[in-house]
Amino acid sequence: MKTILTCAVLALGIAVNSGAAEAKGCIKGAIVGGVAGHYAHHHAFIGALSGCVIGRHMANKAAKQKELQREQQAQPQVQPQQQPQ
Repeated sequence: MKTILTCAVLALGIAVNSGAAEAKGCIKGAIVGGVAGHYAHHHAFIGALSGCVIGRHMANKAAKQKELQREQQAQPQVQPQQQPQ
C-alpha cells in the first residue's frame, strides 16, 4: 500500500511540475507502467519509468504522423499535363 501511495504522489508531483508539451504521453505511460509494474513482482518504479519512456516515444510518433498528414493536405494536388503528339 505504501508503494502505491508513493508512486501516486510522485506521479502527481511530476504532473504538476512539468510542462504539458514536455510530458505528452509520459504521465499516462507512467501511470499504466507503474500499475503493471506493481502487479509484476512489485517493480512499480521501473514500470513507471519505462512506461513514461514508451509513452513519450508513442506521442512523438503520433505527432510526426499528424504533421506529415497536415503537410500532405496543404500541398496542392498537381496533375500532370498531357503532351501534344
